[in-house]
Amino acid sequence: MANRKNPKSARKKEGKSPAAESGSGRCSEETTGGTKFYTWLMLLALLGVWSSLAVVYFDIVDYESVLGKLSSYDSDGDGDFDMDDAKILLGVGQPPGAEPAEERIVFSDHASQSTNQQQHSGPASQSGAEHPTLAEEDFVPDSASGAGADAIDTSGVLVEEPSTQERAVPSGRYQTSSKLTQDADPAAEPEPQSASEGEREIEAIPTGAADGPPPSEPQPKVKAKKKKPKLLSAFDKGIRTEIEAADKLRKKGHLQEALREFESLVRKYPQSPRARFGRAQAEDDLAERLRSNDLLLRAINSYREAADLPDVTSDLLRAALKRRAERQQFLGRTRGSLATLERLVQIFPGDVGLMNDLGVAHLLLGDNKGAKRVYEEVLAVAPDDGFAKVHYGFILKSENKIVESIPYLREGLESDDPGTDDGRFYFHLGEALQRVGDASVSVGTTWPPGVSEAAGPSAVVCVCVCVCVRVRAQAYQWFERGHQRGHFASVWQRSLYNVAGLKAQCWWTAQETGYTELVKDLERNWKTVRDEGLAVMDHNTGLFQPEQENLRERGEWGQYTLWQQGRRVSNTCQKVPKTCALMEKYPESTGCKRGQVKFSVMQPGTHVWPHTGPTNCRLRMHLGLVVPKTGTRIRCINQTRGWEEGKVLIFDDSFEHEVWQEAETLRLIFIVDVWHPELSPQQRQTLSAI
Repeated sequence: MANRKNPKSARKKEGKSPAAESGSGRCSEETTGGTKFYTWLMLLALLGVWSSLAVVYFDIVDYESVLGKLSSYDSDGDGDFDMDDAKILLGVGQPPGAEPAEERIVFSDHASQSTNQQQHSGPASQSGAEHPTLAEEDFVPDSASGAGADAIDTSGVLVEEPSTQERAVPSGRYQTSSKLTQDADPAAEPEPQSASEGEREIEAIPTGAADGPPPSEPQPKVKAKKKKPKLLSAFDKGIRTEIEAADKLRKKGHLQEALREFESLVRKYPQSPRARFGRAQAEDDLAERLRSNDLLLRAINSYREAADLPDVTSDLLRAALKRRAERQQFLGRTRGSLATLERLVQIFPGDVGLMNDLGVAHLLLGDNKGAKRVYEEVLAVAPDDGFAKVHYGFILKSENKIVESIPYLREGLESDDPGTDDGRFYFHLGEALQRVGDASVSVGTTWPPGVSEAAGPSAVVCVCVCVCVRVRAQAYQWFERGHQRGHFASVWQRSLYNVAGLKAQCWWTAQETGYTELVKDLERNWKTVRDEGLAVMDHNTGLFQPEQENLRERGEWGQYTLWQQGRRVSNTCQKVPKTCALMEKYPESTGCKRGQVKFSVMQPGTHVWPHTGPTNCRLRMHLGLVVPKTGTRIRCINQTRGWEEGKVLIFDDSFEHEVWQEAETLRLIFIVDVWHPELSPQQRQTLSAI
């Protein structure tokens, strides 16, 4: 019997063969296609390699142009687009200098308090790494130049100084402009100097000079796209790879290695400006890290060597000499810095930025006339330059040309140009408006259209008062704007050298200060102090020096100083030995580097303008010695008090205060400054002198 085939089994066996054949054929085809794909891939790769070699060998691509287009993505400011820039753009990195530097240039009319400060800041490290802050006790100026009474004050951080804890943590940031920092070694500061003050003339107020519009926030300006500087000479382009490798080490903070590499390049290619410039930058950065004057001097010389080579590009020449001037300024070589800037201005005539820096250099030397000449040249070619305007306005105010200074200060601040948002300009503009407001009442020379003296006495008084109120209101509007921008602690407390967090109030009691023993000792011995002060006045009238801080509207105000900036003044104590013996028991006063101990005599008919002291780090005591029964008073903010013989009056002179002496006889007091009681011993030791 024949076996019957199972139809299902047969179908299964038959079905396997086509499937197997189909699979075998597909595999063969895929293998052939894959080989062709990889062949083409290798061919394209080889073509790319040969193309790259051709581009490099024949210099087909202008890399300077390509890098220039990428400069808009240069977020860290190192001149190229790299991984650091990508991190910043993606939000995972921090651009260098993200924290605002508290380093500003300082201007002050208060000569005896501020013109004796020669303090300097270091420009920002061009390294990508954070470096320790330069300590002024390590970087010692080699020559301190005294300045006149109305010269620039080269100290000063606006608004507040770092606390003791902040001082212990170096910030590593410096400004790359001509702006200077505050705290300097007091030993490097020159003796106080000041120029004599002439009689103040109250001038007529031109229409629109003081009675201008209230301050308005400036509209943000569209920043021009920066062009990438061309630092490579024709020769340097041939060694670009070696230069970039060394510079990469510097930017990453490997300064010792970078310096060795650049020194090797300078030995190998002495004609290379870029190699010498890179060496100067490495020495500069390393000087900051090691706090070395010697290295900084080497950097200054290296910058000059790079600028002196014949094949140097104009961009590198400018960068090298500008940085050299900044570093000379930091070391106190102000005259050398001035010479470098003069050379720059000769090479690049009409460069407003360089001319502005040159003007600042003149101011730092106390050469207001030279600075004024420079800023007049700037404003002749760039009449809207805000930086030049605020500085020119400051100079006019220092010359007591109060009315003329106002439009320059106001327009300069309203421009919001770099370098104008500085507390000192708000301070001087507001102060000028205050004084013009008072002057308008005194002389009654400003008349609105259609109003004249013919309108009668009542109309004259009304107009004068209206002008005064309006102008003084503008002053406080500018003070308020300065406060809102963080330059002043408040509208009324406008000191510029501050430590944050200290108790702030105008009037103090002895118990609140903690200096009760000093107050008691002064009040017990007030007659002894009085007799010695009068003896100096009677027999050595010339020893009382006129007030030279441009604070008087009128009258006579003399001072006989015993201690200043925590140091005894020459031989003055020989004339008042008992008073000095009394004070030597209290180092909180004689050691106060931000204060004075002095006799103060004010003659009848004297008025002292509203003003503020320079710092919130001190309190001021007034011991009444000879006080007329009526006619003398002092206002602090909105409260007015008088002196009493044998009694101590204590106030914080960082708040606005004003003095009148309208008695028929002189007023004599003894002024004793003391450290603010909330300052720690370390802060008292480390704060710079004022």
